[in-house]
Amino acid sequence: MTPMQRKVYGHLPDGRPVHEYTMDNGRGLRLSAITYGGIVTRLEVPDARGESANVVLGLPTLDDYVLRNPHFGVIVGRYGNRIANAAFRLDGERHALVANDGSNCLHGGTRGFGLQLWQAEAESDSCLRFELDSPDGDQGFPGRLRAVVRYRLVEDMGWQVEYEATTDKPTVVNLTHHDYFNLAGRGSALGHELQIAGSRYCEVDATAIPTAIAPVAGTPFDFREPQVIEARLRHGHPQLRHGKGYDHNWVLDAPFDGQLHLAARLRDPVSGRSMEVLTTEPAMQFYSGNFLDGSLLGSGGEFYRQGDGICLETQHNPDSPNRAVSEEWPSTVLRPGEVYVSRTLHRFGAR
Repeated sequence: MTPMQRKVYGHLPDGRPVHEYTMDNGRGLRLSAITYGGIVTRLEVPDARGESANVVLGLPTLDDYVLRNPHFGVIVGRYGNRIANAAFRLDGERHALVANDGSNCLHGGTRGFGLQLWQAEAESDSCLRFELDSPDGDQGFPGRLRAVVRYRLVEDMGWQVEYEATTDKPTVVNLTHHDYFNLAGRGSALGHELQIAGSRYCEVDATAIPTAIAPVAGTPFDFREPQVIEARLRHGHPQLRHGKGYDHNWVLDAPFDGQLHLAARLRDPVSGRSMEVLTTEPAMQFYSGNFLDGSLLGSGGEFYRQGDGICLETQHNPDSPNRAVSEEWPSTVLRPGEVYVSRTLHRFGAR
């Protein structure tokens, strides 16, 4: 492990400095992240020949991240994914949220955690700690929430994201991370092979709000065995029309018991790079980069087009605050005296 590095990345419009931290395990895994949004700007991983490439999509400058970032690499909160009609009831009280996705609240609203300046410090050369104090009423969410997120490089070429949160009033929390992965390092990610450890997924309406939990068997949502994404993406299934591709939540088969369980495997057959995603969360959103339209210039000097990166967002089900709690719909409520805890591990390999 090499010493963690810190430098000024830029300044926000109000003059506040944004810092970039870089961790390097000395064996080819190198992660850079900035204090604005906790954004992972680069994640370098070696291929089968030992040659490293950046496997997450990024933007060239801080101004780009402030003005036009489609959630590349951010910490998402307070609530990852969508809450229908930008409102929910908790303990009999209705809470109106900021609507930023039609009538819905997406990824915490117009000033979600990915658009805020976090405090950061190096806890060690392999662990970077972020902290954010979200006030009562932030984007309509009740309670003052203190969030702590750690990026940790672990053995076996792993990057682990560790989430903690506490509140002074009952609220809802669903933190996740929004990296767009491309294990080839450039070009399209749709030739990757994907496996998802879930036999059920959330069918959605035209606004991407879940309507039912359905079996994947016999549908293009069956990734229980590795499948080339592009081969499934062009299927004429009505669910794929809603989001112009995959933008759906899988209910994972593993028990929701606080332990790390396999959620997905992703592999690029050309470079040989692979990634396993393990999580303590009960679900995962797979998004196939459907709305990348060639208008964004990436940090590598190329314009990003549809499918150039895919997201695997570990989480609770979308719109959970508006659903009765059950085994399929675990609660996202956090109360004073409780601690929200979640972990997701990305384990990289090459062969």
